[in-house]
Amino acid sequence: MRLAICNETFGDMPLERAVELAASLGYTGWEVAPFMLNTDATAITADQRRRYRETVQAAGLELIGLHWLLAKTTGFHLTTRDRETRFRTVGYLRELIRLCADLCQDTPESGVMVLGSPQQRNREPGVATEEAIANAAEVLGELEAELESQNVRIALEPLGPEEGNFLNTADEARRLKGLLPSPAFGLHLDVKAMSCEPEDIPTVIRKHADWLIHFHANDPNRLGPGMGDVDFEPIIATLREVGYDGWLSVEVFDYSPGPERLAGDSIATLKRCLGTA
Repeated sequence: MRLAICNETFGDMPLERAVELAASLGYTGWEVAPFMLNTDATAITADQRRRYRETVQAAGLELIGLHWLLAKTTGFHLTTRDRETRFRTVGYLRELIRLCADLCQDTPESGVMVLGSPQQRNREPGVATEEAIANAAEVLGELEAELESQNVRIALEPLGPEEGNFLNTADEARRLKGLLPSPAFGLHLDVKAMSCEPEDIPTVIRKHADWLIHFHANDPNRLGPGMGDVDFEPIIATLREVGYDGWLSVEVFDYSPGPERLAGDSIATLKRCLGTA
């Protein structure tokens, strides 16, 4: 398992300083929230993409993909009954696939796009879960050819009920994945979200390990691993047990401790659990 961190952790710190800090702490992967580059992915030029990629790589980090795909956008929605909106969403997600491919083009494996963004996927009034899953599958199914041609995968992210009302459990995300048989789609698991599940975290991991392609390390208190009450020892042990060899990517939501402490405390916990401290 390799250790990565999400770029929004570093706020307005200059990119060069942020990636150097991450690398100095022992991270080897860098995950990108597109809105940190521009709230409109179509406005991120080819030169900007190249320079961003080169800056991250110069620090010795690997660009691993995107998350918060639709955050801070307007006019897009995954599960709405409005077909025109779903059509626009397909188009924008295609642009994000190209952005992911541009940023990850020099990496040895496919880029990953974590599909969370609860505000742009929540079930609208009157839309039942099965209809929402069908609408989401219709949108995502349109992306299969682009994903495969660009060597990018989408990781479906369950989020707890405090975040939204769609895909609140890994079981629900699995039902959506069942409608998307292409290997370009898989599951993402997040410690904060799994803490809301009726089953314990190791059980959730074992149950869905066959489709697990990405993992976020955090705590229900919105801070990083080791900064709350969650014991990461059994989590890391279970990931090893099921043969997960992907990224452990730190994603926090409370930035008040500052990037140095968030990044430093988080990786110290993960290294200790991995036995690499």
